[in-house]
Amino acid sequence: MTEYTPKERLARALTDQTVDRMPAVSVTQTGTIEQMEACDAFWPEANDDAEKMATLAEAAHTLLGFEAVRVPFDITAEANLFGCEIKPGTKDQQPSVVGHVVNNIDDIEKIKGYDLSQGRIGVICDSIKILADKYGDELPIMGSMIGPFSLAQHINGDDWFMAIFTKEEFGLALMEVTTDFCVDYARKMVENGADTMVIIDPTASAQLIGAAFYEKFVVPYHKKIVDAMHELNVATVLHICGDTTKGLSMMESCGVDAISIDQSVDVATAVSTAEKAVIIGNLDPVNVLWNKTPEIVKEESQKVLDAGVGILAPGCGIVSKTPNANLQAMAEVAKSYRY
Repeated sequence: MTEYTPKERLARALTDQTVDRMPAVSVTQTGTIEQMEACDAFWPEANDDAEKMATLAEAAHTLLGFEAVRVPFDITAEANLFGCEIKPGTKDQQPSVVGHVVNNIDDIEKIKGYDLSQGRIGVICDSIKILADKYGDELPIMGSMIGPFSLAQHINGDDWFMAIFTKEEFGLALMEVTTDFCVDYARKMVENGADTMVIIDPTASAQLIGAAFYEKFVVPYHKKIVDAMHELNVATVLHICGDTTKGLSMMESCGVDAISIDQSVDVATAVSTAEKAVIIGNLDPVNVLWNKTPEIVKEESQKVLDAGVGILAPGCGIVSKTPNANLQAMAEVAKSYRY
């Protein structure tokens, strides 16, 4: 069988084509304290400086053995661009959104004039270019962003969940803005060298908002992003937190190439439910990757493989205190697996 480069291997695996073996990747955030200490690029500076961001992203490849590089490490840069107040992160914690900027439909006009070269969005795009210039011929360059539904929630606050039920015009108008932004941002990342796009939309869960609202407020907007990426020949991955078992078919209906599942989802069920989308996951990032030994990581990885997962990966973002040895163990198991 042909031996593929990591870039070729992941592209083929994400589109369900024959490959020589499984890629070793994480589609969710990869930064850890041990990597920071090894490469001298630490949060929070590595969230705000393109060179340091690229250095820490690169460590997942050079230190852990992952066969891709991925930025950023959190999901607040988008809300920050729109003027939301951000609680700064620390060496071991990611930043979080604590202030919101849109309260009603009139406020939406105020957030339409964004500039993708500004703030942390510009930093992330610059970091992608640094990584693509160094690794783009061989390694996959993953760009990642918060999805439009969760971005709307960041912009509007916790009122967002009531708004989609009681203020449909407002909710749909805000979704149009956040989706247009996501499309523009994704295209900018691709221009800078990203060849794989990960949409992290943690609160866009059918379990949380119900099937009817998921169909109206999520599916068509995810589809706009996926269609835009497919026009550029860029594979897309969708990750939604929690037990998405009952919503998998709706998630897939947007045309996404792969679905990253949380550790609470049964892999075999997900694989049997998906008609075309590749299932990625779903090692528990806390109870396995952080808190167990490399030997147990390998055992649990094998269970996920035996259940039929398409690509072995963490079930959510990697905890910053996760030992390198455990992540290296996961990567080793993936690399040894032949489909």
